[in-house]
Amino acid sequence: MISPLPIVAVVLMLVSGNARVNALAFVVAWFLSITAVTVIVSLAAVSASSDDGAPSSWQGWLKVLLGFGLIALAVKQWRGRPRDDAEPETPKWMAAVDTFTPVKAAGLAALLAVVNPKNLLLAVSGGAAIATAAAGSTGAAIGASLVFAVVASAGVAAPVIVYFGAGDRAAHILGNLKQWLTQHNGPIMAVLLLVIGAKLIGDGITIL
Repeated sequence: MISPLPIVAVVLMLVSGNARVNALAFVVAWFLSITAVTVIVSLAAVSASSDDGAPSSWQGWLKVLLGFGLIALAVKQWRGRPRDDAEPETPKWMAAVDTFTPVKAAGLAALLAVVNPKNLLLAVSGGAAIATAAAGSTGAAIGASLVFAVVASAGVAAPVIVYFGAGDRAAHILGNLKQWLTQHNGPIMAVLLLVIGAKLIGDGITIL
């Protein structure tokens, strides 16, 4: 929900030529991508659960591995954070946002949600957690996955709400948001990944 890069991408689209169409295409594609990953993982885990709905040992190992993976990414994010007042490195795709079509905007959302290791691991972790809580129920797993995707999309949807609701102040608000998120991307993601990684390791050990 608070992954900075997708939010920055939406903000950049909202100050570009095709603001409304591109931003809405991005948000919809982000939601569908997160939903697809979470549903697939949760249903696969549910189908592999024991007859009484209890999680299998492999699910415990999966959570432990995902947890260590997230912690490794947290360390990488922390070490790569800008030092002092240094400007963070800007991804090359940000410079091309002005030329995006709705299709390219949707494609970028899918890439950031499914191909980006940080977001992919978080979505997979969500699916694994949902499968454990669903206790063997396919319907519960799908319903929880949809709720998970809605919450995970709140961050990228927020700038769009600001754009439509803040009127003339939107550009100033979104500009400040973009600058702050770009500057603090590393620390934000490091803390987030560390906390979720530790929680997954604990849950995995409990299952085992």
